[in-house]
This record gives sequence, structure tokens and C-alpha cells, in this order.
Amino acid sequence: MDDPALDAAQLEAVFRDLNRTNHLLGGQEITLRAIQSVISRFPKKSYSIVDMGCGDGDLLRRIAKYSRVSGIPVNLLGIDNSRAALEIAADRSRGFPEIRFQEADLPDLGGMTFPCDILLCTLTLHHFTDEEVPQVLEQFTSMASLAVIINDLQRNRLAYYLFQLFSLIFIKTKIAKQDGLISISRGFLRRELQAYSMTIPNCDHRIRWRWIFRYLWVMQIKGVPIHE
Repeated sequence: MDDPALDAAQLEAVFRDLNRTNHLLGGQEITLRAIQSVISRFPKKSYSIVDMGCGDGDLLRRIAKYSRVSGIPVNLLGIDNSRAALEIAADRSRGFPEIRFQEADLPDLGGMTFPCDILLCTLTLHHFTDEEVPQVLEQFTSMASLAVIINDLQRNRLAYYLFQLFSLIFIKTKIAKQDGLISISRGFLRRELQAYSMTIPNCDHRIRWRWIFRYLWVMQIKGVPIHE
């Protein structure tokens, strides 16, 4: 997935596998519920949401559908470093004028900033090195006015073997199978996320384990009034 040489046809097939996996295991629902929680605590007329490492834009389309049902207007921006992925994302999002996409490299944004109410990072943080993660988190929290929501994998031996079994049935592409195993091996332990959180003092941190071997990490920007 990190190989820039992958062509559009290969990426299309991989994204189909990834989206099927997320649908069956409920991965995107974790982020959606976290967004709903932030919105309920910080009521506004509309929200701007940025998805860092958006891939084919599946999560943004889910958010747009939720927005339409709930009647809460949103302005959605997807950021990714893969031009081919963004072309696929734009094509699949033609019926969603509230979504736009932009190419940018992480963690080196080259001075670009993307101010928003809520910043999302789903299955992207584990792609960075231990040295890069604090830099990335600092960038994220400087852009978000309400919260940063991170949804990423737990590094777990059982999860590794269960994914191997799952992929035999539900994942067709070799790239998606390999990427899933690599991603699990690059995942996080709770103590590691807690250590990273200590480098971001301007936020209140909530790190929760979710049943599909993921961690949901919500960073609430300090000083924002909460409405419970």
C-alpha cells in the first residue's frame, strides 16, 4: 500500500479488500461513533473534518451519509500522499460535493496546514517511525480546534494469527493480506500511546481498547467548553 508504483487497477482491488474488511469488522464505526460523541459535546451549526491518510475516501463518504441523515452540515477534506489513491477517491465521491481531496506528504507537510474542527487519523499513525509520531501528533493538534481522533491497531500476536485466518476467506489480493500483517506488527501497545500522549500537554487524552484489536485515542483540545 505504501508503494507509489502501484497502478490504479491494483489500488482499486486493494481498496475493495480493505473496505470489505472494515465493513465486516466494524472498523470505521469506531471512528464514526467517536465523531458523533465529539459533535454531541461541542454543538455547532456545521463542522469541518479532515481525514489524514484518507485512501479512497470511504470513511469520508460514510461521514457525509451520516451528516445528511442527521441534518448536520459538514465540510470534509481528505489528505493522502498517493495521487492514484486520490484519483480513485475523487471518482468514488462524485455524488458528494461536501468532500474534497488534496495531495500532501506526511509527516512533512511542507508548511501546509489544514485547519478544522475535527481531525481524523485512521490506520495511518502506525506507518510513521517512533521519531516521527510526536511530530505528526503536534501537527495534528495544532490544526484541530475541537479534537483529534486516532483509530489504529493494537500490536498483538493473536490478532496477527486471526487476521491470517480471516484473510484466507475474505481478502483476495496479496497486497492487502501482506499490508494487514505488516500493519498489525507495526501497531501499538497502550503504554506506547500513553507515552506519546505525554508529549501533547495541550489536550485531554482518552485511550480506549476496542474489540477488534484497535485503540481509539481521542485528544480533546483543552480550553474548549464541553456541553454534556
